[in-house]
Amino acid sequence: MINTVFMGTPDIAVKSLEALISETDINVLAVVTPPDKPQGRKMIITPPPVKVAAVENGLTVYQTKSIKKDEELINILKNLKPDFFITFAYGQILSQEVLDIPKYGTVNVHASLLPKYRGADPIQHAIVNGDTVTGITTMLTSLGMDEGDMCLTKKIDITENMTDIELRGIISNEAPEILIDTIKKLYNKTITPVKQNHTEATYAGKFSKDDGKLSFDDSAVNIHNKVRGLLSWPGCYFEYCGKKIKILKTELCNQNMAYESGIVLDITKNGILVGTKTGSILLKEVQPESKNKMPAYAWNNSVHLKIGDKLC
Repeated sequence: MINTVFMGTPDIAVKSLEALISETDINVLAVVTPPDKPQGRKMIITPPPVKVAAVENGLTVYQTKSIKKDEELINILKNLKPDFFITFAYGQILSQEVLDIPKYGTVNVHASLLPKYRGADPIQHAIVNGDTVTGITTMLTSLGMDEGDMCLTKKIDITENMTDIELRGIISNEAPEILIDTIKKLYNKTITPVKQNHTEATYAGKFSKDDGKLSFDDSAVNIHNKVRGLLSWPGCYFEYCGKKIKILKTELCNQNMAYESGIVLDITKNGILVGTKTGSILLKEVQPESKNKMPAYAWNNSVHLKIGDKLC
């Protein structure tokens, strides 16, 4: 029996936890996750999705703000004598003392093809940068940020209109198989982790609210990639008549032509066609400030744009 402790937080990690639970030769001794926190406009105290899944499956859950500073929890984990720690979107840095606890090491599931996009937001960076391929890497965690030796990788195609939400769902679905394969092969010594080429490393830091502000002076491709890559957070927007207009869905058009930036080229029931310095982009779905999302054409029924008008 392979004894493990799972550490994770958001939805993307839930299916991997559930897959581990379903394996007859893998035993999940406990789950570690951050504390419940307020969420939403009403700031309702909400448990992490990983905690919800763990409780539903009768697992012991430990919650801590900082595992590397929680001596009580560290002692508990040492007494469990796990073969592996497994981390997936856990969001906390592990100290060497913690990394030394499991017999075979800590396996991390990372949502990129390392060494590309080390860091917190690899999914969003891949789409914002217009990548057509990304993937999943399992690695043995070291003290460096996603610098550990790689175990297995799986490539995933990124299509032209795929959003970060869709890609996150695909990775969530694909991760359990590669994770379980990694754990069993490490346990049976049928895989040799390989070192990363650190000279090829790139980093994927967290995006801020300011990153969502769009300029139609950019290219249509870059705008389209930002809209779909930052859909979950922070969302992309432009300002019109002093109000923020979120853009939720776009479509690329006429990429070989240059236009006056922000000029309205056409208005149809399919959306509002806007020119950029390189190509044009169709705004298909928007969310005006303090309103629900709606087709761009419906928004225009209230603002009455005309062909030739200019958006900020």
